[in-house]
Amino acid sequence: MNTPSAPLPGGTWTLGDLTVTRFGYGAMQLAGPAVMGPPADHDGALAVLREAVGLGITHIDTAGAYGPRVTNQLIREALHPYPEALHIVTKVGAVRDQQGGWPPARRPEDLRRAVHENLEDLGLDALDVVNLRLGDAQGPRPGSLAEPFETLVELQQQGLVRHLGVSNATVEQVAEAQTIAPIVCVQNMYNLAHRHDDELIDDLAAKGIAYVPFFPLGGFTPLQSTALSAVATRLETTPMSVALAWLLQRSPNILLIPGTSSVAHLRENAVGAGLSLSDEELAELDKIGH
Repeated sequence: MNTPSAPLPGGTWTLGDLTVTRFGYGAMQLAGPAVMGPPADHDGALAVLREAVGLGITHIDTAGAYGPRVTNQLIREALHPYPEALHIVTKVGAVRDQQGGWPPARRPEDLRRAVHENLEDLGLDALDVVNLRLGDAQGPRPGSLAEPFETLVELQQQGLVRHLGVSNATVEQVAEAQTIAPIVCVQNMYNLAHRHDDELIDDLAAKGIAYVPFFPLGGFTPLQSTALSAVATRLETTPMSVALAWLLQRSPNILLIPGTSSVAHLRENAVGAGLSLSDEELAELDKIGH
């Protein structure tokens, strides 16, 4: 594996008792088309995972539903036995159907099966962090998370899970989870164009809880995309680099998990996220989502 050539941008954050790099890697894109089946380039997928660790990344995000089970098996093949510093975060609460949908699977028996499948596919005795995925493919949905979250707490008490988080969650669900058991992270859609969780991010930062945004370039309107591209062109970089750098500078508790199936793109993201944005550039970018 490669020796890290430079420190990753953003430094580190602590998930409970686990220290991770704020610049991480999301493994979803390693599965086949539409996140179904094996990758077209099996060896290329293994190379991306090994490069991530070689760059010094210590936070890999995955889920048993990716493939399904494909990305977890690739992670094990590429990296097991795992470096002591590496921490793998997974999600349960949704599965894949034959149409490529993401139906919820949050009954107690679904969650127990999912945790055991993650353990088996990753080759672990305990999972570092498990996020309960709520809502549906369209986004968060209101409603109590008590029953499924309490099931994960039971698995945590059995020693199968170290830390818990929630994903695709409403503000009310994040608050409810914290009345049941400590959480170390919240994973929601958030980016320059989608700023609905601004208040939540600041609240979590004050409590020492990580916020992990997905889709750093998702859901932009043409106008918003044009505004982002204008800043990127002026800085002689890519829109993705600007979006990632903005997230890192937005709050110290934000952890990045950009995904890619390309070693070159992974390196580009790692460099791009380290871009230092001036106060003027930050003010211009802030207008995109307001």
